[in-house]
Amino acid sequence: MIRRGIFLRTLRRHTLPQRPAAATRTLYTTTTHGALCFQCAGKLLARPRPRIPQILRGMATAAASATESVPTAMEDAGVADPAIGPLAQYDAWVREGRLRDDEYQRGIVKNLQSLHDRLTQYNPPKVIHPTIESLAPPPPQSFFNRLFGREHPPLPQTQIPENIPKGLYLYGDVGSGKTMLMDMFYNTLPSHITSKTRIHFHHFMQDVHKRLHKLKMRHGPDFDAIPFVGADLAQNASVLCFDEFQCTDVADAMILRRLLESLMSHGVVMVATSNRHPDELYKNGIQRESFIPCIELLKKDLEVINLDSPTDYRKIPRPPSGVYFHPANTPAAKEHAQKWFNYLSDPRDPPSPRVHQVWGREIKVPKASGRCAMFHFDELCGGAVHMSAADYIELTRNYRSFVVVGVPGMDHRSRDLARRLITFLDACYEEKSKLVLTMDVPIGQLFVSSDDIKASIDDKEGGELDAQYRSLMDDLGLDMKMLKNSSIFSGDEERFAFQRALSRLVEMGSVQWIEA
Repeated sequence: MIRRGIFLRTLRRHTLPQRPAAATRTLYTTTTHGALCFQCAGKLLARPRPRIPQILRGMATAAASATESVPTAMEDAGVADPAIGPLAQYDAWVREGRLRDDEYQRGIVKNLQSLHDRLTQYNPPKVIHPTIESLAPPPPQSFFNRLFGREHPPLPQTQIPENIPKGLYLYGDVGSGKTMLMDMFYNTLPSHITSKTRIHFHHFMQDVHKRLHKLKMRHGPDFDAIPFVGADLAQNASVLCFDEFQCTDVADAMILRRLLESLMSHGVVMVATSNRHPDELYKNGIQRESFIPCIELLKKDLEVINLDSPTDYRKIPRPPSGVYFHPANTPAAKEHAQKWFNYLSDPRDPPSPRVHQVWGREIKVPKASGRCAMFHFDELCGGAVHMSAADYIELTRNYRSFVVVGVPGMDHRSRDLARRLITFLDACYEEKSKLVLTMDVPIGQLFVSSDDIKASIDDKEGGELDAQYRSLMDDLGLDMKMLKNSSIFSGDEERFAFQRALSRLVEMGSVQWIEA
C-alpha cells in the first residue's frame, strides 16, 4: 500500500501540468529561470526572430579585442557566484572582460566586501514576536499613587543589538551602477545567511501598508501594528537589501523610522541604494520635521557612501536590439510588434485574453501567449483602466515579456499617463522583463520636459487644480502655497523619475538586455 502511494505521487508529479513558478512566488522571492530540455530549447532556437544585425552576435561572451568593446556598465556583468565574495567576483568579471576595471567602483566593492566579511561572523538573534499583552498600555494609576508621585516605569525603548554589523547606504545618480552592486552583494552573501531579501523599496512599502491595514482591520484603527509587522518581516530576512530607497509619500514618512528601528532591533542588517543622500530624502515634503528622526537613524546606523562616478553606465552607447519603433500608427509598426510577439510567445499556447486577480480586483490582459503579454498603451496606462503599482507588479510576476503598442508622447497635460508608464517601466526593470514598444515619437521625446513641468505648476497656481491635488489639500488642511512648495507638486521628483525612466529604457533596448 505504501509503495502504491509513492508510485502514484511520483506519477502525478510527472504527468499533471505544473503550476507556473510565477503563480507561487511571494513578494520577496528572487527571480529564477527554469531550465529547458534539449527538445524545447531546439524548438525555441528554431523559431523566427526579429532581425538583429549579425555583427552584434556573440558580444556578451566574446573576449574584447579593443577598448571600446569592453563593457564598463556593471549592469552587463552577469550573474554573481555565491561561492565567493563581492571583491573576488568583481576581479573575476574584470579578468573575463565583462567589466573594465574602475578605480572608484573597486573602492565601493571593497566596502561591500568588508560588510560581507563581518557577516561571515554574524549569527542573527532569534526573532521574538510581540504579543498584544506585551504592548498594552499600563493600567490607570490610583488616586493615592498619583497623589504621592508614584509613576509607572517607562515602556522599554527599541534596542538595537550591539553586535549587529553596520549596514550600507549607497547613493548616486542614475546609471552609477547601484543596482548591479546591490545584486552582486546579495548574490555573494555568506552561505549561512539563508533568510535574506532583496526588493525594490516601493514594492516593500506597498507590502508593509497592506500588512498594517490587515492588522488594523482586525484589531481596530488605534492598534499599534508596526512592532508586529517588523517582527514578521525580520523573521523572513536577517539581511534586507533595498533598491531605490526613497520617500515621496507622507504615509511612508510617518512610519519609516519606527519600522526601520523595529527591523534592526531584531538584528536585521540593511543595505540600501538610493539616488539621494539621506539629508535629501523627502525634501520639501509635507510634515518633513516628523521624518528627520528617520534621516538621523539612517546616518547613524548605516555607512553612507557616495557613488559619484562620473560615468552614467547606462548611457554608454550600446548596440540597439530593435525593440523600439516609431511612428506607431503605420503598417510597419504593426508588423514590428507582431513579429516580436510571435518570437517572445509560446507557439504551443494560442494567443487569448487573460484575467488576473489583485486584492479582489481584476486585471485584464487583452492578448497573451505563454509568458508574453500584448497591450495597447490605453489598455495598460490609460485613465479608464486605473492600474496601480500593485497591478503592474502582478503582471511582471506572470509575464517575462511585454509588447506595448501606441505609446504617445507625453506633455504636462498627460502627467498621470507618464506616471503610470514609469511605474510600469520600474516593475519591468526590476524583474528584468523584456519590453517591445511602438511609439508616436522618438524615445528621447517620450516624456514631459522640465519646461513642461514648470508650465504645469504655473497653470495650477492660477487655475483649476486637479481633483487628486484638491483632495490631498482637503485631507491634510493645506493651502496652495504649502502644496506648491512640497515635493509632491514641485516637480523635483518627477524630473528625476523621467530621467531615470529614459536611462532605463536605453538599457532595456540593448542587445545585452534582450539576449540575457
